[in-house]
Amino acid sequence: MSLQEKFDQAAANVKNLKALPTYAQLLNLYAHFKQATVGDADPANRPGLLDLKGKAKFDAWHKLAGTSKEDAQKAYIEIVEGLIASIGLKE
Repeated sequence: MSLQEKFDQAAANVKNLKALPTYAQLLNLYAHFKQATVGDADPANRPGLLDLKGKAKFDAWHKLAGTSKEDAQKAYIEIVEGLIASIGLKE
């Protein structure tokens, strides 16, 4: 199975977790997903002052600037595997 296929499978598995991960885990997942699919965040697109959730997501993603697509995919897969081990998947 290629890295892209493993990444796609991990992205599908996240939608089938038994419970919702913590907010910090969700931010980490979001950041790695965006870095793997879009690349570095553009600071010009940072959400406005009142969009606290959007800013938190953007900042988490921006911290991964310079991370390669492959490294972001690998990290995302590892995070999802850890969540599956601790939370489990719906049957």
